[in-house]
Amino acid sequence: MTKKALAFLQFDSPWCFDPGTIRLLPPPDGLSGEEASRRIMDGELQQPYILETASERRLHFTHDAVQSVMSLEEPDALVTAYTRKMMAFLLFRPNPRNIVMVGLGGGSLPKFCYRYLQKARITVVEIDARVIALREEFCVPADDHRFRIVCEDGARYMATLAERIDVIMVDAFDPIGLAPTLVASDFYAHAAQRLSPNGVLVMNFSGAPVRYSAHIRRIRDAFGGGNALLVPVAADDNIVLFAFPRPLPLPTTAKYGSRAELLQSRFALEFPRYLRRVCQGHVLA
Repeated sequence: MTKKALAFLQFDSPWCFDPGTIRLLPPPDGLSGEEASRRIMDGELQQPYILETASERRLHFTHDAVQSVMSLEEPDALVTAYTRKMMAFLLFRPNPRNIVMVGLGGGSLPKFCYRYLQKARITVVEIDARVIALREEFCVPADDHRFRIVCEDGARYMATLAERIDVIMVDAFDPIGLAPTLVASDFYAHAAQRLSPNGVLVMNFSGAPVRYSAHIRRIRDAFGGGNALLVPVAADDNIVLFAFPRPLPLPTTAKYGSRAELLQSRFALEFPRYLRRVCQGHVLA
């Protein structure tokens, strides 16, 4: 079957300090490129768009809210530091069979996991059909027997799951910050219930810090005090959270050091350094 090419509205970046080409799906109100450029400049455009430079392709909600970065030379590479550190879940669950990701963005984590975790079934849940429509622009693989994208609210989807999940990855945002639907629902309680006994939830915190505390309270209530930890990502000014449906397995033994070395050789990521950072993380009491 031949896929229909998307028709984009395209124009030069309005920022002289951030040159490139902007592409977006034509807005429903039929904006001209000039008006769309003005709205992007003023932060008024209410839809995701692509900013492409000579070396990378980025997904934006606003200019200050970069949702994803893809290297044009290495489309499957994890460009941002926080995505690489989120892969530290492999220290705890090195061979997951069932992964659910909440939030597609430009698909950096789904692509990486699809390429390197070939025994895992991966389901990506994305609420915004306009983000999903851009999947091919970011080289996200087509749905197949071990990979699929579902257009659904993440909280509603998690509530309907009956099977156990080994890894739940949460990277879900609106233009301001952490997705409010997660904290306005029983998402975290359902996530804790759906995880397999040795499973792990890993989540990216970014955007407006004022939203963090409500999510952290929900996570503490769902997983129990002492079963989650926060690990800062200095390079991206993000925080990665790891939560477990069991007492926190702080990886301080020789077993984890050996595992980190094996993972580094397998994935070409700095797992020994991630291990040190995880051991230095802040445990939620």
